[in-house]
Amino acid sequence: MRPGDRIFQNLTTGAGIFVVALIGLIGLFLLIQAIPALKADKVNFLTNHGWSTSDPANMSFGILDLLEVTVATSVVALIIAMPISLGIALFLTQYAPPRLARPFAYVIDLLAAVPSIIFGLWGILVFAPAIEPFAQWINETFSWFPILAPGNVAPSVRGTIFTAGIVLAVMILPIITSLSREVFERTPTPHIEGALALGATRWEVIRTTVLPFGKAGYVGASMLGLGRALGETIALAVILLIPQGKNFDWSLFDGGATFASKIAANYSEFNNEVSAGAYIAAGLVLFVLTFVVNFFARSIIGDKKGD
Repeated sequence: MRPGDRIFQNLTTGAGIFVVALIGLIGLFLLIQAIPALKADKVNFLTNHGWSTSDPANMSFGILDLLEVTVATSVVALIIAMPISLGIALFLTQYAPPRLARPFAYVIDLLAAVPSIIFGLWGILVFAPAIEPFAQWINETFSWFPILAPGNVAPSVRGTIFTAGIVLAVMILPIITSLSREVFERTPTPHIEGALALGATRWEVIRTTVLPFGKAGYVGASMLGLGRALGETIALAVILLIPQGKNFDWSLFDGGATFASKIAANYSEFNNEVSAGAYIAAGLVLFVLTFVVNFFARSIIGDKKGD
């Protein structure tokens, strides 16, 4: 091995080890900072719904509500964004002429550069009032279905999981679309030409060549969008209403707070180490949650590649 190759190998290996060690140190820091607050907690941290940390000598806090709201908003956003992103990516790569596909792709990509606070203000001031009649109709017509029952912030239907999930879907859509488009564009040309030569229609070409080739990348892009949704802070802090004395009950018309929005909205309590430790503990759970999501994403991608 040449000296230059050996130096480059050592540098890249060291960079990889440094990143892994840095992530481990971040997790260790969060754990150390959270331990005093967890010891002072008077209820079960994992199963309790309430959150009271203003008095460091009498704290009772749990992350169950935060976990449920975080998962609910992210899943709603993913369910909405995934099929729309797939359709846009296939349209730009397989149907649209280049003179239309390029500027359209630029517009989609620009959405990723819009600050979160803009999405939050647009969501609560413009989108929520516009969609309120439709949301009210769904809530009243299908209230017999638990997931569409009146929520813990009723009669309001604006600052709910329903509204937040749609806004969050708009936020993660450019990420999933952009990465999916890049994968679909790399479908081997001989595969496409071979399918066309056999008489396949455009949809049959997509179904038999483009989608099988790009499904691992599409799943990976969706998981990256899910990671963005799990950690979104300001937009959800602006949109979601906080219920008073009512727990999250798995209705799309419930309000609440996610891990990130809860931490951002209560930064004034960080002047006390014990109180701040409660929010650090919540951040630690979010830290672990993102690792679990990435682990399952890698497993799914690996299975797709194996197919």
